[in-house]
Amino acid sequence: MTILTERMALNPGGPTAVVKDTIDIAGYPTRAASRALAEAPPASAHAAVVEGLLAAGFEICGKANLHELAFGTTGINHWTGTPANPRYPGRIPGGSSSGSAAAVAAGLAEVALGTDTGGSVRVPACCCGVFGFKPTFGRVSREGVMPARSSLDCVGPFAADLTMLTRAMRAIDKSFGALPQVTDVSLGVVPVSAHPEILQALEQALASSGFVLGEAPLPGMEAAYKAGMVVINRETWQACEGLLASDLVGDDVAGRLRAAGETSDAALAEAEAVRQAFTAEVDAALQCHPVLVLPTMPDYPLRLDEAADTRAVLGMTAFVRPFNLSGHPALSIPLEGAAGLPVGLQLVAAKGDDELLFAVAQALTARLESPVSDHGVSHDIA
Repeated sequence: MTILTERMALNPGGPTAVVKDTIDIAGYPTRAASRALAEAPPASAHAAVVEGLLAAGFEICGKANLHELAFGTTGINHWTGTPANPRYPGRIPGGSSSGSAAAVAAGLAEVALGTDTGGSVRVPACCCGVFGFKPTFGRVSREGVMPARSSLDCVGPFAADLTMLTRAMRAIDKSFGALPQVTDVSLGVVPVSAHPEILQALEQALASSGFVLGEAPLPGMEAAYKAGMVVINRETWQACEGLLASDLVGDDVAGRLRAAGETSDAALAEAEAVRQAFTAEVDAALQCHPVLVLPTMPDYPLRLDEAADTRAVLGMTAFVRPFNLSGHPALSIPLEGAAGLPVGLQLVAAKGDDELLFAVAQALTARLESPVSDHGVSHDIA
């Protein structure tokens, strides 16, 4: 089962990084793990984020596999192979940035870049037991990233520890500054329905965190989740419809694409109205609590044999996709539930407060007897 689709050694000697195969690396084709793009020509230039990694001294050692055309949540790919979940064998790696998360979890690279349109960094980070971050929309350049246009998609890093996650962010976002003090920060706990062991793991982590906690309801989350899918469908259809004529797109993704093509202008207009309302709702909650907290996923990752129908597992993104719609930064911290399976603790902050999320994550993980410490996670950020 393939984690990397290409191997290379650009800028050897530094900390290692892999890059999702929707991000251009000069001299290599960008295939988005699709047979429909098997004959794509080599990219003529590096994506801006690749330039950032190289300038910061990272060695790029490969391109990472993904759910075909970045249009799926499980990471299952019948053409390139499905990346094995290194820490939780037999479970899905999550999508769409499956190979990026799996590469970090397997120790093939110290950091990885993925893209997150509806949870595609945070979901695989949760499934594979690593850290994953979706920046504020628009903060990190998407130049040289597929699709060329998106109102949701963000390039974001994965790492096994916060030190390296921070280093990766500073490489791809030159404006990423010093981490603020979090002494007076309170956390707003967003009430959600989830597996009891997921909620228990979060409750235990938060009880040990030392932060002042309050409740922060977001009643518009379900509407935002549905609206986000409408926007994803329209924008993915616009980017990928031309590939269907080749008859080389996998059946599961092709079926979803055809359905996406039926998205009406009226549905899109309704979704944009929900975007505006939900963004205001999140902004208001953040006025009371500078950081919101909720699970990354509502349940444990499915076993591979349970996840064949991508459309049946879209609920995996119920707690992540709304924040793509609103554009707020969100970070997934790896925990484990009572069953020894992965749980993600998701932090959300105001737009532009990306550094605050890292500071809160640093403080929170340092105060926990974290299960991920068994995987060599460091709690110190230089």
